[in-house]
This record gives sequence, structure tokens and C-alpha cells, in this order.
Amino acid sequence: MKKIGFLGPRGTFSQEALEKYTKKSPDYASYDFTSIAEMIMAVENGEMDEAVVPIENSLEGAVNVTLDMMASEVNLLIKSEVIIPVSQNLLVKKGTKAGDIKRILSHPQPIGQCRKYINTRFPGVEIRVVYSTAGAAEEVAKGGGDSAAIGSSAAAEVYNLDILAQDIQDVNNNFTRFVVVSKEDSPRTGWDKTSIVFSTDDKPGALYRVLDIFNLWDINMTRIESRPAKNQLGRYIFFVDISGYKEDEDIRDALTMVRRKTSFYKFLGSYPVYGNI
Repeated sequence: MKKIGFLGPRGTFSQEALEKYTKKSPDYASYDFTSIAEMIMAVENGEMDEAVVPIENSLEGAVNVTLDMMASEVNLLIKSEVIIPVSQNLLVKKGTKAGDIKRILSHPQPIGQCRKYINTRFPGVEIRVVYSTAGAAEEVAKGGGDSAAIGSSAAAEVYNLDILAQDIQDVNNNFTRFVVVSKEDSPRTGWDKTSIVFSTDDKPGALYRVLDIFNLWDINMTRIESRPAKNQLGRYIFFVDISGYKEDEDIRDALTMVRRKTSFYKFLGSYPVYGNI
């Protein structure tokens, strides 16, 4: 039976992503982890076969720990992706009213996604950052009724909490993209994307010359993200997603040229575009 990790405890959006990913293949056992780093290392060390990890949010941007670990700390590949709509809710212990709330708990991402709501409805209330939305819900459930959590409706059900307010995120077009990391990527489906990470020499036009390769081969670049290289101030690595599969002739030729033009290059996997499998 396949072992799959997700960011726990139960009731997180990560669990929701896991359930969507495994919908067509129910023969698995799920294990919750307290951090993204711990979960990814469990796959690297062979304790887990796969892990469902968040990689970006449409409002808050990249999940940096996922990018950094995939670039430099592990040799894993992206096998699949899952995109879920994020509906944030204000969760309280049964009987708690808005005026009772002295602190709001959640993961940094949901707190960032609900800044306007918090500042407007609860100015001056203490904000406490915890490692997951479900962990916040669990703490509120065990508390004295003067705290609230920002999290999913699933977390409210798991921890027997009331939803004091629904859809409190500042922007409704809120989605989180998760990737499934493994020691193998996916076979071709006909509707795929490929992810790589690289850095360039510190020379004028170096990045342009790499990106122009995709233009020359008429390859659609769907995403680019930069992160500090961590080995020198002012140096960056670049994460790029392109449309196509690694064994497609144009993709293979383009990636061969990218490897030649970069000072660091790492292939991160070819996998199905979500919604097309």
C-alpha cells in the first residue's frame, strides 16, 4: 500500500488536496506531518512514497520552503499537481461570539489572505501564527472560548467548531496549488507540463538568453519564480514551468540548450496539468 504524507493535522486544505489526488486510486495510507520540510524529507529518506505539498497560492505567492527544498536539499520529482479553491472561515468554540474573541490563530498564509477582514472586524486583536489551520482549530477547540481560528469548513467539522463567518478571504479568486513529490514523475498523458530550476552566470543578458530558448522552440512558459541562491548575495535561482512533456522533441531539445546556457540546472519533473486527467 502506498504511503502518502500531507501537512496535518486532519482538517487542513492539504488533506483536501490529498483526497482529490487519491480519488481515483484509493489504495493508500495517509500520514500527517507537522511541517513541509519534515514531510519532504520523509519522501527523500524512503519513509513515504509520496507527499502532497503546497507550492503556491494565487494571493500570497510561492511557498518558499517547498521551492528551496526541491531546488537544493532533495532529489525528488513532481509527479502530479492539484489546485483547490480556498475558502477561509472564522471558526470558534460553540457559544463564542465576536465580542468574546481576544486572539485569532492560523497559519501565516490564511492570515495574509484575510488581512482586510481581520483589520476591519477585529482591530487590535492578538494574531498568533501556528503551523497549520487545523492546528489552530484544534487549539481553539481546547481553549476557553476567547480565541478564533481561520480555517476550512472541514476543520470546523473535525474539531466540532462553529463557523462564525464564512468566506472571509480578502479576494474570492483564491486558489492553492499543491504538487505531489515522489522519486519518479509521471508518464506522458498528452496534456502535461514540465518544471525546472536553474541559475545563470552573472553577465548582462544571461537570463534573457535562457528564456529566449523557449521562444525559439515555440514553447509556452506558464510560470517563472525567483528565489535567492543562498550561496551569494544578489544571486538568484529561477523556477520555470513550461507546457509539454520531457520526451516531446521540442521540449527535449530546448532543455538540452538550457542546460548548456546555465551555471546550475535541475529537472523537477513532467506531470499532468491539473483538470486534464
